Amino acid sequence: MDAGCYYGGNPEIIRQLLERFGKEETLKFFRELGIFSKSKNGYYYPRSEQAAAVRELFELRLKKLGVHIHTGVHVKSVKREKDGFQMIISEAQGKRNPSKTAVTADKKTDGTINAGKVILCAGGMAAPALGSDGSGYELARRLGHTIIPVVPALVQLRARANPLKKASGVRTDATVRIYENQKLMGSDTGEVQITDYGISGIPVFQVSRHAAKSLYYKRPVRAELDFLPELPLEAAAGMLRSQKDRNCQKSTAELLLGAFNKKLIPCILNNAGIPLSSRLCDLSVKEMERLVHTCKHFRLDIDSANGFEHAQVCAGGVDLNEINPATMESLRCRNLYLAGEILDADGICGGYNLQWAWAGGYLAGWNAAAD
Repeated sequence: MDAGCYYGGNPEIIRQLLERFGKEETLKFFRELGIFSKSKNGYYYPRSEQAAAVRELFELRLKKLGVHIHTGVHVKSVKREKDGFQMIISEAQGKRNPSKTAVTADKKTDGTINAGKVILCAGGMAAPALGSDGSGYELARRLGHTIIPVVPALVQLRARANPLKKASGVRTDATVRIYENQKLMGSDTGEVQITDYGISGIPVFQVSRHAAKSLYYKRPVRAELDFLPELPLEAAAGMLRSQKDRNCQKSTAELLLGAFNKKLIPCILNNAGIPLSSRLCDLSVKEMERLVHTCKHFRLDIDSANGFEHAQVCAGGVDLNEINPATMESLRCRNLYLAGEILDADGICGGYNLQWAWAGGYLAGWNAAAD
């Protein structure tokens, strides 16, 4: 859990925040709420493995503290007043059915709320079905903040004229590299899922924010898939040449049968410009070189990232240079605090975006209540 697991406009601010509320502080905070944790494969989980139990324990603490919860409410505006803030609220449109909550909600859903301080942690635009409509960015902008362009992150990528379409449904180990023109933007290795429109899976999610950012600025993006990530180029070439020498009468498709999913083989051969039925004996040196290169550098021209409705988080948001990382208070608007996904910071898969949300939320809450 360190700043290297995050992207954003100011890595130093990310580092400072995580130093103030890191792994140990997180585990202690949850223990005090009565939420016990367990470690599995290097990650922490609630011991009960029930998300509902976590929510209920939070609700019990809120109820004990006398916190008023307003559900089904849309904040139309937050105005800076002489002595604080005035929020204009209305009933949220198109909201989901209210959850069974342990905290009684205020029935008033139209009018104004006055506050001496405001913590803006409205989330981003990812998973709009859960209520993330992006309206928090406009609230922050009206209060003087700069919004870094927001794009989907931890999301699938769509390929132009997808050369892997016939291998849809295949899962295979691979390294995914994202390039903007000739510049390597990011890479990750793991199980890639091939879809009819492009690529998915955790390694794709990990690098998707780079593709989405470049595409936002209308820059050409390509993905390169290394289908033999465990072998350097020369070792892969040697392995295939050795198989060719020992099995000269086999077809080229049969050469690859022991290494790749059967549905993936025609895609690789077609991309390398080699007929599926060609015999190994008939392959020229140049064709073997193309085959090895294709296995290690299978190219996809990326057309787009899937939309916010498929994204787990957003990249972009309120400029980190406009907050105080010690307190999460705005440097543009006194007594305004910001936390969570609304800020220009996004983490990799594995709970890092959750950590970012509650680390900033804890610091914002503590400091807003300090005076």
